[in-house]
Amino acid sequence: MATRELLQELAQQYQRDTGLEVIAEAAGGVDVAKRVRAGESVDVVVLSSTAIDSLIAAGSLLPDSRLELVASGVAVAVRAAAPQPDVGSEEALKRAVLGAKTLGYSTGPSGVYLEKLFERWGILEQIRERIVVAPPGVPVGSLVASGQVELGFQQLSELMSLPGIAVVGPLPPQIQTITLFCGAVSSGCLQPQAARALLSYVKSPAASALKRRFGMEPA
Repeated sequence: MATRELLQELAQQYQRDTGLEVIAEAAGGVDVAKRVRAGESVDVVVLSSTAIDSLIAAGSLLPDSRLELVASGVAVAVRAAAPQPDVGSEEALKRAVLGAKTLGYSTGPSGVYLEKLFERWGILEQIRERIVVAPPGVPVGSLVASGQVELGFQQLSELMSLPGIAVVGPLPPQIQTITLFCGAVSSGCLQPQAARALLSYVKSPAASALKRRFGMEPA
């Protein structure tokens, strides 16, 4: 979901530039991986690098088609107009986490990382009952906007365009986690050359400015 809006925009640009239709569908990464493993008909898959590598190992994707596309960091958000905590350092963020009535993160790479971070801080069991894990495909920001979550964590690209929330800032540099998103061609793709051309377009320097506009860095 972190790359949803970026890929939709790039698909539209690619169609305008080439005249080839691109049908793009976004879903939670866990669900996408399950569908690809189950053999669903698809040409190109974009997921976190670990998920892509797992699907390559399972024979679902072509190994030589793997391309690193974007790098994405995690940010912190609160409800619009709510007081914004200090998240500028590791200690400040830890205080904000301990002080929040509810915390939210996703089932994706950022959520896995945060749970390990809270465990390393020695506070996971203390705050566990306050943690709300967003279902696959549901933006953490939507839970923040509705008031279900006081302090939300997710990829910046997933938070920055949602209404009703305010992005407080990225995770402090010393504990920031970067997720690398990659693309690859399905083993069952009937138009592998066209699929590879699309991936090359998404990888190209021409897409760099758009990637930054959506809160990510070219990989």
